[in-house]
Amino acid sequence: MFKKVSKVWFTLAMLTCMVLMGAATLSAAAKSKLITIGFSQVGAESDWRTANTKSMRDTFTEANGYKLIFDDAQQKQDNQITALRNFIQQEVDYIVLAPIGETGWDTVLQEAKDAGIPVIIMDRMVNVADESLYTCWVGTNSRGEGDTAAAWMEKTFAGKDKLNIVHLQGTIGSTAQIGRTAGLEDGVKRNKGWKIVAQQTGEFTQAKGQEVMESILKQQSDIDVVYAENDNMAFGAIDAIEAAGKKAGVGGDITVISFDATHAGLQMTLDKKINYNVECNPLHGPRVEVLIKQLEAGQTPEKKAYVEEGAFDATTMTQAILDARAY
Repeated sequence: MFKKVSKVWFTLAMLTCMVLMGAATLSAAAKSKLITIGFSQVGAESDWRTANTKSMRDTFTEANGYKLIFDDAQQKQDNQITALRNFIQQEVDYIVLAPIGETGWDTVLQEAKDAGIPVIIMDRMVNVADESLYTCWVGTNSRGEGDTAAAWMEKTFAGKDKLNIVHLQGTIGSTAQIGRTAGLEDGVKRNKGWKIVAQQTGEFTQAKGQEVMESILKQQSDIDVVYAENDNMAFGAIDAIEAAGKKAGVGGDITVISFDATHAGLQMTLDKKINYNVECNPLHGPRVEVLIKQLEAGQTPEKKAYVEEGAFDATTMTQAILDARAY
């Protein structure tokens, strides 16, 4: 009787082991089918960038069939180039690059192409001699954003003989900086009374934006407009303006124009401290996934895809718009 019971237990134990081993094998097989993506991010310099990273992390999960290898470049292009080479060595299926600046990518992108790894450029653009070095790009129309802001200024200040503008630029050489700067500078060329009295980078950060604005306020007493190329620099500029005893925004001493329209930026617009905020949508994760699914299906995505975006005037901004903000 004891031998029979032992045999039964032994058989059950063996079956259990086989089931567990089978489950482990299935799990390993499932993981081996995951699409591996190497993602090189600029850093975490702004609220926009944080939302952009979250969108990618939320989209490219194991539950959705992906393995995401994330690298934070800490706003250094050398770190991004190193990250891309590491992705190539790891034989990832796709590389997603949010480039710090537009130039300096030809060599490493050629290495990715030689390795047969598609590269998707996200947010900012790259300027390369051979556009076949990257598969496709998705992001914002930064030049269009700059033109939108300049058009609002022309309408708002129509008939004003003189307009002194402080220009807080983003990271020099980035697509957002190039496009938003061009929009303003062309506006200045069209309007003889407009003058940029100070133009300096705030590096897209609140701390640097405040530091630069504090310095400018000590040198310039006659300022009509601050044109800040993202929300965080606008926040810093507003802090500096208020510390100097002036009022920013609607009905104030200095009009503030900003870009990104993050939740915090729109709150400041609702509070009428930012007069006009041009949207730059950071939720690119789902958009990048669409491109990868097209490539997986053997399709050819459009080379460049612009995201639809709007703009928000403090005089028409509502709580309902703010409540609907996803970032």
